[in-house]
Amino acid sequence: MDPANASDNGYRTVFRVPAEHPCLPGHFPGQPLVPGVVLLEQVAEALRAWRHQRMAQVVEAKFMAPLYPGEQADLVLGENAGRIRFEIFRDSTVLARGVIEGSV
Repeated sequence: MDPANASDNGYRTVFRVPAEHPCLPGHFPGQPLVPGVVLLEQVAEALRAWRHQRMAQVVEAKFMAPLYPGEQADLVLGENAGRIRFEIFRDSTVLARGVIEGSV
């Protein structure tokens, strides 16, 4: 975990899903976009890096705009009232947001 990207109340990271990722040819042929499950995998990895927890449950998730292969996305985790919230965005466009629960 990069200490500059983490605090007790939040964590921020950047990621890209390469065009060679094995999930992309089937999602969707000719016009691939990154599946929501791959975005949630990035959320789970960020939770492990931040809190050393696994993602136990997705309480809610909303996917609002597509992420295309090779695009950079920003991922932010934060805690509010004991709940872990996530937001994924590209520039100023929110791609996904939701609430997860972690477990040791």
